[in-house]
Amino acid sequence: MERFDVCVRGAGIVGKSLALSLARQGLQVALLPEGAAAARRAGEDIRAYALNATSVDLLKRLKVWDALPAQAKTAVHDMRVHGDAASGGIDFSAWQQHVAELAWIVDAAVLERQLEDAVRFAPHVTLADPARDAPPAALVALCEGKASATRAALGVTMARTDYGHKAIATRLVADQGHQHTARQWFRAPDVLALLPMDAPEPGRSYALVWSLPDDRAEALLALDDDAFEQALLDATDGACGALRLAGPRAAWPLMLATAEAWCGEGWALLGDAAHVVHPLSGQGLNLGLADVEALTRVLADREPWRALGDEKLLRRYVRERAAPTWAMGRLTDGLLQLFSASEPAVKELRNRGLTLVNRLPPLKRWLASRALGS
Repeated sequence: MERFDVCVRGAGIVGKSLALSLARQGLQVALLPEGAAAARRAGEDIRAYALNATSVDLLKRLKVWDALPAQAKTAVHDMRVHGDAASGGIDFSAWQQHVAELAWIVDAAVLERQLEDAVRFAPHVTLADPARDAPPAALVALCEGKASATRAALGVTMARTDYGHKAIATRLVADQGHQHTARQWFRAPDVLALLPMDAPEPGRSYALVWSLPDDRAEALLALDDDAFEQALLDATDGACGALRLAGPRAAWPLMLATAEAWCGEGWALLGDAAHVVHPLSGQGLNLGLADVEALTRVLADREPWRALGDEKLLRRYVRERAAPTWAMGRLTDGLLQLFSASEPAVKELRNRGLTLVNRLPPLKRWLASRALGS
């Protein structure tokens, strides 16, 4: 059996990006899809991702970003964070941040297809057969997601906190333009985000991510379309106009999780196989693509005599990624706990805090720079 430099297990966005990134170094990469697990997820993918500038730069270097159709990527020029009260909130703008855009909202399904096309034509990437044993390689990179079977087979456990919440996602069309503005509502006990998109209808479409306690989420999922749209109108106070469903509704459980070990002799974890955060910050995929950047750089800078799977080498990758990933997990968890509290005094305090932050440009610029990956 042919031996490869790296076997990437998991052919999602992180896995494909890693395979392409390593192939650019001339490494021989086997990309192993998840087989039956991927088949179970087949169907219409209504997810959307908020990508920061660092993630976009990576996709540009991989020759993927510029190949995306124009309607599959929408620039965010402004963002409005709403609190419990009409007076509590923060406004961010690309102009104040001195950047062209705060983020890009990308259609997950289209990005996946574009990465598949890039993999198909990558000269150093071989798509392995998931029905057969994994091909031998000096390094195995696990990008199988939070339910990674290979990670479990290695005996690596995930320390996890289940929030008892679900995220509802779907696509919407509004009766007024989005003006490239993302909106997010933090209210006890839910977090609702509307992310501007240009599909299915240019200038008036949104991706919805609505995080709620399990019982409330199940009740919303059980509503017919008209009742769900009315619930959205009530939750957003009509800030985006009337919102019409333009796709199916999907939901998944939310958690905070970190693998007890991210590497060992001959293997490393990336993306959700290593860490999972709450989607309220929109940083999940950005963290995974930052893992790709870091591991690619560590392997490129290794000593000529050092093997790709050398555990000491892989620990350099873990040291680089551990602190920013831990910080993002703590930030998202802290925000969730703060905005989940329903006591009147806490609600008043956080609304005053949002207003105060909105009046402090240096602090706003710092917060925005963290989200932009700079």
